[in-house]
Amino acid sequence: MNKVTQTYLRFPLARRIEHWVMMLSFVTLGLTGIPQKFSTSNISISVIQALGGIEVLRTIHHTAAVILLLGSAWHLLVMGYSVFVLRDKMSMLPTLQDAKDGLQALLYNIGFAKTYPQMGRYTFEEKMEYWAFVWGTVVMTATGFLMWNPITATKYLPGEFIPAAKAAHGGEAVLAVLAIIIWHMYGVHIKRFNKAMFNGMQTEEEMLHEHPLELADIKAGIADRRPDAATLRKRQMIYYPVAALLTVAMLAGLYGFINGEETALKTVPPISQQAEATATTAP
Repeated sequence: MNKVTQTYLRFPLARRIEHWVMMLSFVTLGLTGIPQKFSTSNISISVIQALGGIEVLRTIHHTAAVILLLGSAWHLLVMGYSVFVLRDKMSMLPTLQDAKDGLQALLYNIGFAKTYPQMGRYTFEEKMEYWAFVWGTVVMTATGFLMWNPITATKYLPGEFIPAAKAAHGGEAVLAVLAIIIWHMYGVHIKRFNKAMFNGMQTEEEMLHEHPLELADIKAGIADRRPDAATLRKRQMIYYPVAALLTVAMLAGLYGFINGEETALKTVPPISQQAEATATTAP
C-alpha cells in the first residue's frame, strides 16, 4: 500500500501569481535590456532585429519596467496587510541567526560541521535573494528614472548623474541576471527542485529538510494564528483607507515617472541610408 504523503500550503494562489508576474517582467527586462547594453555584439543585433528594431525593444523594456513597478507597489500593500492586519511575523527580516546559519551551512558543506542548520519560514539564502531583489529594484528604479527623465533630473542634480545612472543601470542588470541564472536556478531548480511556486505546496519531507522549525510550529498549532473577526474588522477599517491613499500616491508617482517629459532620443538612420532615401524620392 502506498503511503499518503502529507503536504503543507506554502504559498497561496495570489502569492504565486505575484511571483510569476514579477518573474516574467524581470525576464523581459533582461532579454530587452542586455542587448541594449551590449548593442554591438552579433547576438544583441540579432535579438534587436528579431524584436522589430531598437524602438520596439525600448517600448517592450519600458512596459516590463512599469509592470515590475506595479508589482512592487502591490507587494508593499500585501505586506502591509500581512503585518498590520493579520499580525504575521516579519520573518523575511534578516537577523543575527541568519549569519550563524550561513556560517554553519558553510562549515557543513566543507565538512567542518556535523549538522546542517535548522531554519524556519525562510532560510538565510531565501532572505539574501529577497533583499538582493529589493535592492536591485530600488537601484534600477532610481537609475531608470534618471535616464527616462534626464531634463527633470538635471534640474536638481549635476549632469554627470545621467551617464553614471546608465553605467549603474547596466551593471546592476548584468549582476541581477547572473544571480538568477547561477544562484537562483541552482538553489531552487537544480539542487532540489522546489515546486512550491507551481502548486503552492511542499511535502513533509521537503519541509523537514528546508524549514524544520516552521514545520514544528505548524504541528504545534502556533503557526499563522489569525485574529478574531472583530479585531480583524477593526484593523481593516484602519488599514484600507491608508492603503487607498498609498495606492493613489504610488500610482501618481508612477504616472509622473512615465509621463514626466518627452525627451527620449529617437534612433536616427545612418547617413548613408538617409542619402539613399533622399535620392530615391528626389524628382
